[in-house]
Amino acid sequence: MNPEFAPLFKLGRAERLQLVEDLWDSIAQEDNQLPVAEWKREELRRRKQRFLEHPASGRTWDQVKQRARAQHD
Repeated sequence: MNPEFAPLFKLGRAERLQLVEDLWDSIAQEDNQLPVAEWKREELRRRKQRFLEHPASGRTWDQVKQRARAQHD
Protein backbone atom coordinates (compact mmCIF):
# COMPACT_ATOMS: atom_id res chain seq x y z
CA MET A 1 0.00 0.00 0.00
CA ASN A 2 1.23 3.44 -0.92
CA PRO A 3 1.72 5.37 2.35
CA GLU A 4 0.38 8.48 0.65
CA PHE A 5 -3.05 6.81 0.48
CA ALA A 6 -3.04 5.47 4.06
CA PRO A 7 -5.55 8.09 5.29
CA LEU A 8 -8.07 6.84 2.74
CA PHE A 9 -8.12 3.42 4.39
CA LYS A 10 -9.25 5.05 7.62
CA LEU A 11 -12.46 6.27 5.99
CA GLY A 12 -15.68 4.46 6.76
CA ARG A 13 -16.92 1.76 4.41
CA ALA A 14 -19.59 3.96 2.82
CA GLU A 15 -17.07 6.74 2.23
CA ARG A 16 -14.57 4.32 0.65
CA LEU A 17 -17.29 2.90 -1.62
CA GLN A 18 -18.25 6.41 -2.68
CA LEU A 19 -14.59 7.16 -3.38
CA VAL A 20 -14.32 4.06 -5.59
CA GLU A 21 -17.45 5.11 -7.51
CA ASP A 22 -16.08 8.61 -7.97
CA LEU A 23 -12.75 7.25 -9.20
CA TRP A 24 -14.45 4.94 -11.71
CA ASP A 25 -16.63 7.80 -12.94
CA SER A 26 -13.57 10.00 -13.47
CA ILE A 27 -11.84 7.21 -15.43
CA ALA A 28 -14.95 6.72 -17.58
CA GLN A 29 -15.04 10.43 -18.37
CA GLU A 30 -11.41 10.34 -19.45
CA ASP A 31 -12.11 7.35 -21.70
CA ASN A 32 -14.78 9.39 -23.50
CA GLN A 33 -12.14 11.98 -24.28
CA LEU A 34 -9.69 9.55 -25.86
CA PRO A 35 -9.42 9.80 -29.63
CA VAL A 36 -10.76 6.84 -31.58
CA ALA A 37 -8.77 5.76 -34.60
CA GLU A 38 -10.56 6.24 -37.91
CA TRP A 39 -10.28 2.54 -38.77
CA LYS A 40 -12.13 1.70 -35.55
CA ARG A 41 -14.87 4.20 -36.36
CA GLU A 42 -15.21 2.70 -39.83
CA GLU A 43 -15.46 -0.82 -38.38
CA LEU A 44 -18.18 0.32 -35.98
CA ARG A 45 -20.08 1.94 -38.86
CA ARG A 46 -19.75 -1.25 -40.92
CA ARG A 47 -21.02 -3.43 -38.06
CA LYS A 48 -23.91 -1.09 -37.32
CA GLN A 49 -24.93 -1.06 -40.98
CA ARG A 50 -24.76 -4.87 -41.16
CA PHE A 51 -26.93 -5.13 -38.06
CA LEU A 52 -29.46 -2.63 -39.41
CA GLU A 53 -29.72 -4.65 -42.62
CA HIS A 54 -29.96 -7.99 -40.77
CA PRO A 55 -31.25 -7.37 -37.21
CA ALA A 56 -31.90 -11.07 -36.60
CA SER A 57 -28.17 -11.73 -36.99
CA GLY A 58 -27.47 -10.12 -33.62
CA ARG A 59 -27.31 -11.89 -30.26
CA THR A 60 -28.85 -10.98 -26.94
CA TRP A 61 -26.59 -10.27 -23.99
CA ASP A 62 -27.68 -13.59 -22.43
CA GLN A 63 -26.68 -15.45 -25.61
CA VAL A 64 -23.28 -13.77 -25.62
CA LYS A 65 -22.70 -14.69 -21.96
CA GLN A 66 -23.77 -18.30 -22.53
CA ARG A 67 -21.45 -18.64 -25.52
CA ALA A 68 -18.51 -17.16 -23.62
CA ARG A 69 -19.10 -19.43 -20.65
CA ALA A 70 -19.41 -22.50 -22.89
CA GLN A 71 -16.06 -21.71 -24.48
CA HIS A 72 -14.35 -21.61 -21.08
CA ASP A 73 -15.90 -24.69 -19.45
